[in-house]
Amino acid sequence: MSTAEQVQTSSPMSGPLYKAASQPNYSRETWIALFVLLCIVAHLLMRYAFNWEPQQANWPLYAALAGGFTLLLDLAKKLIHGQFGSDLIAGVSIVSAVLMGEYLVAAVVILMLSGGQALENYATRRASSVLAALARRMPTEAHLGEGASFVNVPAVQIRPGDRLLIFPHEICPVDGEVMEGHGRMDESFLTGEPFQLAKAPGSLVLSGAVNGEAVLKIRATRVAEDSRYARILRVIEATEQNQPRIRRIADRLGTWYTPLAIVIAIAGWIIGGTPERFLAVAVIATPCPLLLAIPVGILGGVSLAARRGIVVRNAAVLEQIDACRTFIFDKTGTLTYGQPVLAGIFCSPPYEEDEALALAASLETYSRHPLAKGILETAHERHVIISPPENVTEQPGDGLRGTIEGHKIQITGRRNTAREYGEITGLPPSTTGLECLLFVDGAFAALFTFQDEVKSDSRPFISHLRPKHHAERLVLLSGDKEAEVQRMGGLVGISEIYSGRSPEEKLEFVRAETRKTKTLFAGDGINDAPAMLAATVGVALGGSSGAISESADAVVLDSSLRKIDELIHIGRRMKKISLQSAVGGMLLSAAGMIAAATGHLPPLTGAIAQEFIDLFAVLNALRVGMVRFNLADF
Repeated sequence: MSTAEQVQTSSPMSGPLYKAASQPNYSRETWIALFVLLCIVAHLLMRYAFNWEPQQANWPLYAALAGGFTLLLDLAKKLIHGQFGSDLIAGVSIVSAVLMGEYLVAAVVILMLSGGQALENYATRRASSVLAALARRMPTEAHLGEGASFVNVPAVQIRPGDRLLIFPHEICPVDGEVMEGHGRMDESFLTGEPFQLAKAPGSLVLSGAVNGEAVLKIRATRVAEDSRYARILRVIEATEQNQPRIRRIADRLGTWYTPLAIVIAIAGWIIGGTPERFLAVAVIATPCPLLLAIPVGILGGVSLAARRGIVVRNAAVLEQIDACRTFIFDKTGTLTYGQPVLAGIFCSPPYEEDEALALAASLETYSRHPLAKGILETAHERHVIISPPENVTEQPGDGLRGTIEGHKIQITGRRNTAREYGEITGLPPSTTGLECLLFVDGAFAALFTFQDEVKSDSRPFISHLRPKHHAERLVLLSGDKEAEVQRMGGLVGISEIYSGRSPEEKLEFVRAETRKTKTLFAGDGINDAPAMLAATVGVALGGSSGAISESADAVVLDSSLRKIDELIHIGRRMKKISLQSAVGGMLLSAAGMIAAATGHLPPLTGAIAQEFIDLFAVLNALRVGMVRFNLADF
């Protein structure tokens, strides 16, 4: 096989990892619901279309009961552990119906119970559907070797230190560092930045990035399972296993509804002197408005959020977000655009502004640091000549280093200069805003200062939280220096300011506040990941530093604060309509229980009546996602 043929057959959309990410994940309850439905249809056809004897026509119902046996085991386990949820009365109905020979009634109840659980499971999986779409791009093969001597191997076999070739327009299979070649890569799926980033020797590359038109040779720095995409898959799995907290509202309602139903059923049995009344009450008392309406409401809320550019990873956020009373915000990329503009250049003789700007822009061409864009934009505006750098490296805490026309260039922060250069003569004092320092051959050459612009919707959004959403505290929590954070707080209208906080300090602060009340933390989802996990609700604004946040409950894809307000209103709407459907359905069921207890509603008729109640509850719950008007209120 030729090299070209090898390249054509090495598709990143194949292999076991891709299959695992792309195959539908149907829950056990889904299969049970489908099986029981088929059994009920088969029974009705055999009994009424083909006129089979009742005993023979019941065979499909026996199979349905066997299919629902696992559900009864789950209910029994809950009962043993003292968990009296909303679905306990459904188990009582099934057992009672079987004991009394009402197999069709038992099958209908199993269908309602399994169907409700399947809907809830689907709602949780639907919350991660956008992330799953990204996971389907999982690269699964890599070109191991150099030049024309390479072999295609599964990406899972790559180890740190392996040398790989990335051909034009291919997806990078693992995280790594460029060894040879100059080109560009599209990392928009990973960073949210809608442009290609230049790559040169020393530049870092991310798995999932799409290569441009040049061949790059890279050295793998991580195994495939530790790459960005592998972490996305783990997020999806965790999301699917996370049961929405809203269901526990149903359980709390069930703590009084279930005992009431059982008492009425026993009373009907005693008064009527026949166990059929007990069964009739138990059947119509089955809390399907709780088992169906709330999952449907969750699904509608998640879908509505997705249509508006909000990925709800944890469906419980829809219940919790409207109850948050403390709102905590990161600064850069959250309240600001996260795109600092070059405000000034202070040069040390003999360097002039354009000369210093040309050196900085040449090196920053290969940087992903937020300040790089400000330098490059100004360099293009001034038409300075940019030279290709060599040996570019960018390490945390060390800044950006490279060689330009034989000169060693470094761009770093003020904090990092003391240990390497000591006290720098002529360096201006620190002021508000961001800054970076340029060194040429170890000598201070220039200081660049930047200002980050406030988002246009920051102040209106902040100012409306107290009157519209009952916010009690508004907090600006940032790792930047105090003067800049104070300036930003004044611009957006937040007076409670905490500056210079490390990720660990942010985590402790959010933990302490969450112990007092429900909190919402909004940040970029990367550096603020620990704080997001500690908050009641964590929201990542994806346009600032990453469209995929592994720690947030919800990800706003276009980085708009207006979307956070929409998410609050979606949560409020979902909770209101879901509870309306559940409580309304329970009241109708209560009326049916009284009719059944007094002998006016036999078991099968009660099961049919319950279906109409379910239909009312589900149709009302579907209104959650039917919104055509603007949800934001500022």
